[in-house]
Amino acid sequence: MKTALTIAGSDSSGGAGIQADIKTMMANGVYAMSAITALTAQNTTGVAAIQNATAEFLGQELDSVFNDIFPDAIKIGMVSESDLIQVIAGKLRRYKAKNIVVDPVMVATSGARLISEAAVDVLKNELFPLADLLTPNIPETEVLTGMQITTAEAMIEAARQVSEKYHCAVLCKGGHQLNDANDLLYVNGAYRWFEGKRINNPNTHGTGCTLSSAIASNLAKGFSMEESVNRAKDYISGALAAMLDLGKGSGPMDHGFAIKNNFTEEA
Repeated sequence: MKTALTIAGSDSSGGAGIQADIKTMMANGVYAMSAITALTAQNTTGVAAIQNATAEFLGQELDSVFNDIFPDAIKIGMVSESDLIQVIAGKLRRYKAKNIVVDPVMVATSGARLISEAAVDVLKNELFPLADLLTPNIPETEVLTGMQITTAEAMIEAARQVSEKYHCAVLCKGGHQLNDANDLLYVNGAYRWFEGKRINNPNTHGTGCTLSSAIASNLAKGFSMEESVNRAKDYISGALAAMLDLGKGSGPMDHGFAIKNNFTEEA
């Protein structure tokens, strides 16, 4: 069985972060492991509190994983402190990790900045050059390029700039304002649009975490970058189309929509 590691924050309501990553990885047929960067007290209506891991402890988590069950792919999500980012980058270099997908969680869908300027600089200098794929949304891509992205052409140019600067593939996610649910993959000087299926479901908590984890899962299984993105997009469409409706705010998706057997049946 192929294996994948998620390095991210915990979501106590289970819709995003580590919990969404593990569910996604299991649903996509790989063995999931985790290194938790932060505990959050949150639900579908928002985040009430954050408790970051110490750099020393995060390093011990990563050593424990790499020294025993070496991951075939790695997804990195929310890391808000500079020292934590440096620990992750150091361990990835030390262990020569492969198939690294970085979801640069810097700007919330609402437009709110989630990490400090100093931490953004460390992300760009230490972590991005190690990535095989970056998956920024449009606000994050604007932060990375200094561009204002209001057209498809600008999206392509911004993805090109990020890809060439960090020598990796870039999946610029357009579901926020420009191209609804349409994502742009830029890899090795070429680009491809992935048109999303328009699903009228307001419950989209954790979509970014889920997409990046699904891509990492498919890379772990040996699929190409393009096919991994394609399969991940299909998976997230299915999870949204299942129309799970939990919580008072923007609720989670049904990560296990395709897992149907006698163990999942209700009484």
